[in-house]
Amino acid sequence: MDPNAPRKKPDPEAVKRLETVQRRVISAIIITTILHMTGGLILAADHVNTDRIDAQIGLNVIGAAFAVGGIAGVLALNRRPMLSWWLLLGVVPGIIGTWWVLT
Repeated sequence: MDPNAPRKKPDPEAVKRLETVQRRVISAIIITTILHMTGGLILAADHVNTDRIDAQIGLNVIGAAFAVGGIAGVLALNRRPMLSWWLLLGVVPGIIGTWWVLT
């Protein structure tokens, strides 16, 4: 570090682009993690005894709740309105998982 040559101030446009990229990357990580967790809960529901339908449906509902929460987290991170039609996508894994487990 040279005291006679101070660092330049960062360009506000460059900082804004960097923050946008950081938000997109963490959003992808959140969605990937939540989908893996939801998939694991659906697989766990598939391995529950068939006489425990309440447990199978419960695990699928918990998985769907985590998916909706993850999507809501991504919306909040990207400063979007929390009530959005994107939240309906969180219910889809629960519906598919319930159909898969009960058939």
